[in-house]
Amino acid sequence: MRTEPSKSSRLIPTGLIALSFVPLLAGAFRLTELATGAQVTEANARFFAAPAPVVAHIVAVSLYTFLGAFQFAPRFRRRRPAWHRRSGRLLVGAGLVAALSGLWLTLFSDLPHGDAGLLAVFRLVAGTGMFVSIALGLAAVLRRDIRRHRAWMMRGYALGLGAGTQAVTQALWLGFVGVPDEFTRALLLGAAWAINAAVAEWLIWRASRRRVRV
Repeated sequence: MRTEPSKSSRLIPTGLIALSFVPLLAGAFRLTELATGAQVTEANARFFAAPAPVVAHIVAVSLYTFLGAFQFAPRFRRRRPAWHRRSGRLLVGAGLVAALSGLWLTLFSDLPHGDAGLLAVFRLVAGTGMFVSIALGLAAVLRRDIRRHRAWMMRGYALGLGAGTQAVTQALWLGFVGVPDEFTRALLLGAAWAINAAVAEWLIWRASRRRVRV
């Protein structure tokens, strides 16, 4: 009876952190680039033009995805409820900053040609969905509605982890098909958010079915 919870408490955060490894590494590279005054190129000029929202987004989303992974370890959460509450407050702030800074960068930064159009729409939808989910999760826990709190926070985290799944969808396409064109790349990135959202909804549905059976 103790083996399964123990395994899930280790495997869940490990898997989530592994999924976020590529965007965490990319974020660390970008922060190093900004901090050391790297050469400004066409690819990074927009980050140097407005570094504040870039830094805010990278730091917030890195904290949100890494620390948030431990919120989904059942045994860890049950054994350390005080830690869960304290880190949860920090994660709500980080998640809201990550969503808002992502929306700002999509709306106001000088996007390269491949990031405009359909991909920008996907990013606006995902960022808005992430912000709303976290806000509703916060409102639910303030009402002591733990079931809805968990559901909304799971949805917000799924959208926040989109960059990790995007690395997978792009790598698979690159490995089996080749370099995607602009439209296909937008679909691959959008599909990653859709996959994460679908998995979150399935987990929420499965939990509700389990409660009904009990």
